[in-house]
Amino acid sequence: MSNKTIKSALISVFSKDGLEPIVKELNKQGVTIYSTGGTETFIKNLGIDVVPVEDVTSYPSILGGRVKTLHPKVFGGILNRQNHDGDVKEMKDFDIPQIDVVIVDLYPFEKTVASGAPNQDIIEKIDIGGISLIRAAAKNYADVICVSSVDDYSEFLELITDKKGNLSEDDRKRFAAKAFNVSSHYDSAIFNYFNANHDIASLKISETNGKVLRYGENPHQRGFFFGNFDEMFTKLHGKELSYNNLLDVDAAVNLIAEFKNEKPTFAILKHNNACGFAQRNTVDQAYTDALAGDPVSAFGGVLISNTEIDAACATDIHKLFCEVVIAPSFSAEAETILKGKKNRILLVLKDAAFAKTTVRTCLNGVLVQDRNDKTDTVADLSYATNTKPSAEEIEDLIFASKICKHTKSNTIVLVKNKQLCASGTGQTSRVDALNQAIHKAQSFNFDLKGSVMASDAFFPFPDCVEIADNAGITSVIQPGGSIKDQLTIDYCNANNVSMVMTGTRHFKH
Repeated sequence: MSNKTIKSALISVFSKDGLEPIVKELNKQGVTIYSTGGTETFIKNLGIDVVPVEDVTSYPSILGGRVKTLHPKVFGGILNRQNHDGDVKEMKDFDIPQIDVVIVDLYPFEKTVASGAPNQDIIEKIDIGGISLIRAAAKNYADVICVSSVDDYSEFLELITDKKGNLSEDDRKRFAAKAFNVSSHYDSAIFNYFNANHDIASLKISETNGKVLRYGENPHQRGFFFGNFDEMFTKLHGKELSYNNLLDVDAAVNLIAEFKNEKPTFAILKHNNACGFAQRNTVDQAYTDALAGDPVSAFGGVLISNTEIDAACATDIHKLFCEVVIAPSFSAEAETILKGKKNRILLVLKDAAFAKTTVRTCLNGVLVQDRNDKTDTVADLSYATNTKPSAEEIEDLIFASKICKHTKSNTIVLVKNKQLCASGTGQTSRVDALNQAIHKAQSFNFDLKGSVMASDAFFPFPDCVEIADNAGITSVIQPGGSIKDQLTIDYCNANNVSMVMTGTRHFKH
């Protein structure tokens, strides 16, 4: 492995934060610095000599700054092979200066898109020269070191300071890997912007914020999380989140989003499904009634509220062993109470956008689909039976439908007075799902008379509504669409059960 001593550097960056000490250290080590535009001005203002790129290329910055470094004398200085006789001769023949370091920080394309800027501003933030410099310098890591992001400034400064500018091939190769990570992510972001309507059936996923988890779903599996967790949450307290914690947190925030800006609503989740759910006038009462839905499964669960958790609610939660508590805010007293268990994770949920697509591995590839953004509303309902649901039942039906949408198929959800009585989850038969839900509700002493039932898909036979009717359930919400819908409707009409259809299936596999 050969070491190379830095003698020259090309610096062209968007972000100047943290650049000053690098420039001063390079100058201290006698390194010749080349630069252009705002970076050149920045260096001059530090009182440090800098060679304008225009002096090397004999061309000014043109086309409004779109073309500054795109020139053979710049890229030749980066791409030449110092141990190649032909390259060495051509460098001399064409008077091309050697460049040992390239420091680049790209135009902030993703931030510009996220800001809601107009299309023309976004297009101007597609970096051409910078990305070309990164690729060239990283390709020629045998002779050149590439610093491709402001995030790497401090590491590079420490490196050149400790090693007096004499860097190993391992150093250069490590920074080359960082550089190609930057360039591939940047290109993926640009492609995804242009392909927002998915006209091109191509999948580009790039996440640069990776975190190693303690393990995966089980201790013998490795686990990683790629994403910006801090964009969605502020973590107030507790241990590191595990792979399974993150899956439950994801399920929880997607479910509670259905009840944004509604009365205090509380959910308790276990294995990605709600085992307790209630909406009440106070958050403490919502929690109490959610817990009553299944106090056994709640042990070790993930808890989430759509409103601030106060001291009264926190006092009750503190009696339960739970892994994670999530809310848009916690009162100061509630936070103090809940921090009483050192491992309990407290998360403040921010108002962050969800991904527009869902992705999962399948066979030797991946499956991609649009996020299920459809939420059933009263306006979607068609009244299939002679008996119509009451106003209170309609509220319960919509409430149950929202929970059903976020419960594993096949599922049946039973609700009464905006409280989850029970659900049958992940069953191979809809009848099994219903029987599971009824048995569970009865085991926790719920009176199902006057309750409502939601199904994530249609009933192919009237058996489910008959079982529901016999259990005291008086109203049903389902998508409809079976060729035998009329058989189910006929049973409901004969037994004074009301049924509405939404026209939308909510499978969740």
